[in-house]
Amino acid sequence: MVKNLSRKNRNCWLEPEACSRDEIFSFCSDYIDFLSECKTERECVEYIQELALENGFVPLDTLIKKGRKPVKGDRVLVNHRDKVMILFVIGEEGIEKGINLVGSHIDTPRMDLKPSPLYEEQGMALFKTHYYGGIKKYQWTAIPLALHGIVIKSNGEKLEIVVGEDPGDTVFTITDLLPHLAKEQMEKKASEVIPGEGLNFVVGTIPREYNEDGKSIKGVKDAVLELLKDRYGMEEEDFISAELTAVPAGRATDVGLDRSLVGGYGQDDRVCAYVSFRSIMDIREPKKTCAAVFVDKEEVGSMGNTGMQSAFFENALAELIALTGGNCGDLQLGRALSNSCALSADVAAAVDPNYPDTHDKENAPRLGNGICIEKYTGHRGKSGGSDANAEYIARIRQVFNGSNIIWQSGELGKVDLGGGGTIAQFLANYGMDVLDCGIPVLNMHSPFELASKADIYMAYKAYTAFYRYME
Repeated sequence: MVKNLSRKNRNCWLEPEACSRDEIFSFCSDYIDFLSECKTERECVEYIQELALENGFVPLDTLIKKGRKPVKGDRVLVNHRDKVMILFVIGEEGIEKGINLVGSHIDTPRMDLKPSPLYEEQGMALFKTHYYGGIKKYQWTAIPLALHGIVIKSNGEKLEIVVGEDPGDTVFTITDLLPHLAKEQMEKKASEVIPGEGLNFVVGTIPREYNEDGKSIKGVKDAVLELLKDRYGMEEEDFISAELTAVPAGRATDVGLDRSLVGGYGQDDRVCAYVSFRSIMDIREPKKTCAAVFVDKEEVGSMGNTGMQSAFFENALAELIALTGGNCGDLQLGRALSNSCALSADVAAAVDPNYPDTHDKENAPRLGNGICIEKYTGHRGKSGGSDANAEYIARIRQVFNGSNIIWQSGELGKVDLGGGGTIAQFLANYGMDVLDCGIPVLNMHSPFELASKADIYMAYKAYTAFYRYME
């Protein structure tokens, strides 16, 4: 560890001893590949699992079947329904003494297809959608969209579908009204400009057949169904057992003449997920057991059996306690959870020079100033958030300052403007100490979010220091 340094006005780019530019750009080149390839939670889990297995992680189910006791340094993987991933690195101390946990979410705002999505109107075939998470609906019109997801056919066969990402591939789009006819539309509030039921994207315009009079007798919808049948063996009813989603098409990219930013879809919160994944991959034989948790459904309240309010994490931890020779009763599990330390790795809202009045400038995260800690999130009056205690924040400060981590503190904008929550409140329900700690972004929840490469790399160093030195 290095000598404690003041954090005031520190900028990552101006401190090469804390993070060299070569390291920053190399790290973020790999991150851009991840962000481009992983646009759904299932794709994120598949990516993490493949690399984790290549790097010595063993599925927990395999250990259970063999009855093998994990020992210090063992690396254990839990895949929950292909939408949640937990990575453990077993420490020297018993799990009942607590673990060091970094939790992030891998779901992000998008356009989900409705259970019966396909319809025809005015000679066009379209897919109906139901948007997922908090969005500005007008941002999703008139941009190229790709289709990602799975379909479970009536015979049980699982199809994986990605359309719109490869060079030369077709894309989709949600149409918008031309300004020449948009007088009434442009007089509406921004939240009403595009209604939710208007977020339907075009999938085809060629009818299947014509009769002798030139009138369609088999429409565009029929033609689209025939294409789906030919390409995927899909029937219309198969949409009922499908998870198909429209996301912005194309790769993430460098932004700025200096290439200092990453621009792309889904950085809330896949930027923190990727960073915490890279961090735990580098942990070897820690004192305390370390865990990286990648969860689903945060953007809609962490509900459902893949959200943080489910019992999947405590169940996995109980199995691990039992395997390591401990008593896995409620008392021992409760001790392990309440003795644990956690970082809720979720993005922070960076102050935007185009909208400076949305933040208290003394408590505003800034791009390039390092990872951001937030004592609390929540809505007006801190409702729906977790409020970290002073003692725990002091311990985090000691770890970060002692490891020469460039960090800043912030809030999610001015008090009465809104707010938002993270999974911190659900981790706190276990009785563990938890602090929100993530990467500042601009354009949050838009189809094209921005993050500083320097902050991304500093977050990697911060999470690694937390795993190694938090006691």
